[in-house]
Amino acid sequence: MPLALCLAVTVSPGRTGEQLHVCKESEYHYEYTACDSSGSRWRVAVPHTPGLCTGLPDPVRGTECSFSCKAGEFLEMQTQMCRPCAEGTYSLGTGVRFDEWDEVPHGFANVATNMEVDDSFGDVAENCTASTWVPLGDYVASNTDECMATLMYAVSLKQSGTVTFEYIYPDSSIVFEFFVQNDQCQPTVEESRWMRTTEKGWEFHSVELSRGNNVLYWRTTAFSVWSKVPKPVLVRNIGITGVAFTSECFPCKPGTFAPAAGSAACQPCPADTFSGKGATACQPCDPETYAEPGSGSCKPRPPCTDKDFFYTHTACDADGETQLMYKWAEPKICSEELPQAAQLPPSGIKTRCPPCNPGFAKGNGSTCQPCPYGSYSNGSACLSCPEGTEPALGLEYKWWNVLPPNMETTVLSGINFEYKGIAGWEVAGDYIYTAAGASDSDFMILTLVVPGFSPPSPVLEDTESREVARITFVFETLCSVGCELYFMVGVNSRTNTPVETWTGSTGKQSYTYLVEKNATMSFTWAFQRTPYHEAGRRFTSDVAKLYSINVTNVQGGVASFCRRCAPQPTGSCAPCSPGSAVDPSSGTCQPCPSGTYLRSHPSDGTPTCHPCGPGTCSNQGRKMASCADNVTAGRGGPAHVVTSYVCQAIVVPPDITGARAAVSSQPISLGDYLLGVTTSSVLDNIVSPPELFPPGHPDLPDIIFFFRSNDMTQPCSGGRATTIRLRCDPLHLGTGTLAVPRWGGDTGDPEGGFTWPRHLLLSGLGTSLGCFALETPLSQCQCPSLLGVILAVPSKCPEGTCDGCTFHFLWVTAEGCPRCSSFHHRPIVGACIGGVQKTTYVWREPRLCHGGDALPPQVIQACRSMDFWLKVGISTGTCVAVLLAALAAYFWKKTQKLEYKYSKLVMDAVARESDATSPDSCAIMEGEDAEDELLFATEMSLFGKFKALTAKFPHHRMAPGLNFPTPQRMPDGFDSVPLKTSSSSTKQEL
Repeated sequence: MPLALCLAVTVSPGRTGEQLHVCKESEYHYEYTACDSSGSRWRVAVPHTPGLCTGLPDPVRGTECSFSCKAGEFLEMQTQMCRPCAEGTYSLGTGVRFDEWDEVPHGFANVATNMEVDDSFGDVAENCTASTWVPLGDYVASNTDECMATLMYAVSLKQSGTVTFEYIYPDSSIVFEFFVQNDQCQPTVEESRWMRTTEKGWEFHSVELSRGNNVLYWRTTAFSVWSKVPKPVLVRNIGITGVAFTSECFPCKPGTFAPAAGSAACQPCPADTFSGKGATACQPCDPETYAEPGSGSCKPRPPCTDKDFFYTHTACDADGETQLMYKWAEPKICSEELPQAAQLPPSGIKTRCPPCNPGFAKGNGSTCQPCPYGSYSNGSACLSCPEGTEPALGLEYKWWNVLPPNMETTVLSGINFEYKGIAGWEVAGDYIYTAAGASDSDFMILTLVVPGFSPPSPVLEDTESREVARITFVFETLCSVGCELYFMVGVNSRTNTPVETWTGSTGKQSYTYLVEKNATMSFTWAFQRTPYHEAGRRFTSDVAKLYSINVTNVQGGVASFCRRCAPQPTGSCAPCSPGSAVDPSSGTCQPCPSGTYLRSHPSDGTPTCHPCGPGTCSNQGRKMASCADNVTAGRGGPAHVVTSYVCQAIVVPPDITGARAAVSSQPISLGDYLLGVTTSSVLDNIVSPPELFPPGHPDLPDIIFFFRSNDMTQPCSGGRATTIRLRCDPLHLGTGTLAVPRWGGDTGDPEGGFTWPRHLLLSGLGTSLGCFALETPLSQCQCPSLLGVILAVPSKCPEGTCDGCTFHFLWVTAEGCPRCSSFHHRPIVGACIGGVQKTTYVWREPRLCHGGDALPPQVIQACRSMDFWLKVGISTGTCVAVLLAALAAYFWKKTQKLEYKYSKLVMDAVARESDATSPDSCAIMEGEDAEDELLFATEMSLFGKFKALTAKFPHHRMAPGLNFPTPQRMPDGFDSVPLKTSSSSTKQEL
């Protein structure tokens, strides 16, 4: 009772004393209660305005919770039965549809997140707040910057259902993924997560959904690799089935209609008709007005101008003449009756037909026919190839009287991105040009299909020269605004991949693309005058012109010249094996000499042998670095892989996207063949400035590898080039690598933090946000393979390139050092301890070698200790000192005696001068030495006494005729001996 009172007070405030009337059917509606554990529910009546009336119908048991109506029907709650929708309305049955995008519908979440790894870049993260999906009327467009934009929708399904939508994904510079998660945030449809790029307008995508809670994610992330803004992803017509029943049908939006009851969707109104909301049919516009398909109203027709018509040529007639024809651009929206309206110029002016294209000749009629195999033509007549030659098959178009049968043209609307059945390109004699479209934002499409290729020599997939053919075209764009010309390539009728883009007016120029896969190829040119849609045609005079298209080595093509070949006995020609070329003198296949390699450009004629570059040898080069595209390859299809010496790809780790595997996209080749290895900074016009990197060791220069790519782009007409400086550092060993971040700011400071997705890494050795894969061919010349590296990019050019064409890398590794030898180490001799001496060998610092000879082992040998040699030295020194002392004393005495003798002679000479009589003799007599010794030593040593004795006795024998008197000691200590005159001489000479 308290509960009833509470309800009364709550439901009917202010009407306590007022009697309520019985509710009418217009005053209430039916709803279902929540399902119980058994899957049952009740139908209850709920008043539109609580407390307005009473007497509601009693609750009755409702339908099962899994009950639903078919598409085009709704559940009538009164009878709980399905009824068809009325005309002008539609229903998905158990689903909902979102086809109006004037604003983001209720229930959707639009989230943008920053992809920076380092949180220090707060300004970039702040800019991502506005990087979301943008509603644009009939569709919603993704972001185009380097932020992650996510469009989410949560739905609870009562039964298994599906989600469907249409999308346009034209640019692989954006990673586009769609996935579904359950209420545990686990992905449920991983196999169809990555979307394929589109080439033919809107594509339909459908994914099965399971019962329960499902969260749908549309996520995009753009990468501006070459500073180019990518095309956004567009999504429309999102439909979800499996939700709760629908109790009403939805009216058709303006511009659509439902002519019959029970419609599951509304149809768009055709051109020049319109409709309002909930229309059952479209109304035609008045003659002075027009309407584009799917319009909700008509617009007045503008007066015709010279931009509303174009000219073309008819096929050649029997007289070899063609007529100049003027046509209104379709659809015609202008009026000729309005004042100052332009009139269509008169047609029918005849001119001579242009000649046939090379490889063709006129047959019996006026049409050009292909020359048979074995012959060639310059466009006039078919001639047989000389003996020993074969026709160089290809396709060359330089005269445009009619569109070739293997080419087709159409127009892709720039508004709803649907194809129109009109021609986008028209022939004009010596060129083909873009005609006027329905809008200046339309894409004018021209496609050339080639069934396959037949190169003159076998091509191995992983070798340096993988060129099987090349396409070269001469073009020109004349634009007054920002027009764009796209060149795209498709393989095996699959998605076209944009290869090159030209913006604005360009002079007449040539572009070449190398084909490296033998498959059915499609080449597409798409021209858009402006990406902005406006009523009418303002820029029809902005055109793109193709003057000539030349494709080489086309299977089943025609020939404009013949090339030499190796003839067989049957008369046909056989291609030479890889590494061999035709010898002009003998006409046979001969292997290329040592130091040369086979280089061929099929458009130039016969392949020939060319010398190898510096520091290289002739061998079968193998390119092992691979960069894949696993995003746009398609569900269940193989990934697009680029194999070369150096390749680049954008790699997003799984921890960023939440996927099971890393995402790799936009692979390009940076080095298809090795030019040479040298220490010089210049090779083949490729410059590796040494100032881009820190200086190395002055005595050991960097070894520079020069590579060139076959990919020719608009700014890189000669193909991309790569230089890798190999620098010695013995400390960098092993197979691990380090990711090199983009330097912060403009200062070259490596501490500036990481900038996503600009990391560098060796392919296959880890995951990173950007990938440069490298593989050197050193092992092909019996050189060591390069294992562990540290890869660095120039601080001034953080992308690895300063101009987008030449890439520079510094590879710091121990494998860049010379092989170690005896020159790189020195011995250290240890002390003699305990009679043992050790000799140890160490590397000279700084060590600048790796591998090669190892350090010699330690040498141990016997030795004499220092104490022994000290004793020997002391003893020897003592003996030498004593001997020297004795010799010094001896020579001192000798000196004294000589002084005495000299003084004595001097005294005798003085005496002779004073006396007339001369002494009898001045000679020193025998035994005088012994007596002289008595004058200087009163005490003689043992050695002196012995010497005196040995000298005295032999000399005491006197010569005959000599008589020496006995000397007398004088008071002064001298002995006095009187001298007598000799009988044999009267004079004594001194």
